[in-house]
Amino acid sequence: MQASATYVNPVWDGYFADPFVWRHGDEYFAIGTGPAEAAGAVGPRVFPLLRSPDLATWRAAGHALVRPDAALGDAYWAPEVAYAAGTFFLYYSVGHQDAGHQLRVATSPRPEGPYVDAGHALVDPGTCAFAIDPHPFRDDDGRWYLFYARDFLDAGPSCRAGTALVVEPLDGMTRLAGTPTVVLRARHDWQRFARDRAMYGGRYDWHTLEGPAVLRHDGRHYCFYSGGRWETADYGVDYAVAAHVLGPYDDRGAEHGPRVLRSAPPDAVGPGHNSFVVGPDGDTVYVAYHAWDGQLRARRMFVDRLVWTSAGPRCLGPTTDPQPRPGFAR
Repeated sequence: MQASATYVNPVWDGYFADPFVWRHGDEYFAIGTGPAEAAGAVGPRVFPLLRSPDLATWRAAGHALVRPDAALGDAYWAPEVAYAAGTFFLYYSVGHQDAGHQLRVATSPRPEGPYVDAGHALVDPGTCAFAIDPHPFRDDDGRWYLFYARDFLDAGPSCRAGTALVVEPLDGMTRLAGTPTVVLRARHDWQRFARDRAMYGGRYDWHTLEGPAVLRHDGRHYCFYSGGRWETADYGVDYAVAAHVLGPYDDRGAEHGPRVLRSAPPDAVGPGHNSFVVGPDGDTVYVAYHAWDGQLRARRMFVDRLVWTSAGPRCLGPTTDPQPRPGFAR
């Protein structure tokens, strides 16, 4: 049967948050935070996996990660996969619903897994109690880096307390090879998670930047991120830009809200935690992200095109009407 020339979001109707989509061979894979992972009720295998020939039609493909030591926690978030030297590396965070999160990595010879944990934390939980949303990035010179989000308690005229973004070089894909370099701190009202939030024995006007995803374009590094409170319509995607992968990054223009993705009620609320993937034509870049349905019952996966405008990168979404299917002529 010939495929339709169009598709409609969400491309996967079930709960599938923090979607990371990548291509291997002639097939696309997606991995994300499922309902069990978000609720802290995982079984022996973790992180739902999907497969697709075209980014529009997906089928379930089991779960990717063999659950490591149960003492690490029961809440698993935001997996991403990198491929290097014939091995697939699955980066993720794990912790308890009401406690810290640590970054870890697992490996597999196949994109679908099973992935087996490497046996150590990437960031020492003793010095960093909360680290989430790992994003492996390979620069044009072949060097790998890990972007992630962690907590900061200081505040001042140029930054606010909360979760924000850092980057470190990777050493052999399973170790970090340096000290974290700050990519971006929160400094705008729309990035507020909650006022007077109880954290670390104190109370803070807490802000959140999370879900980093990096693209190179015209010789510059664009670090996209999600900001605000993830359960609300104010959550969205913005970016900062730098000449070098380690920065300094500049987010001028973000003062008035997220520029790349915003809520499109009633069917796409709080879009965020995106990844990027090239379509079947080998040229068009797509943004995979999640958005809540209008009743806030589930975060579901959307796929829309990325475009570069005179004002910077923008996603042509959220869309819920028919769109040209990836790979079909427009």
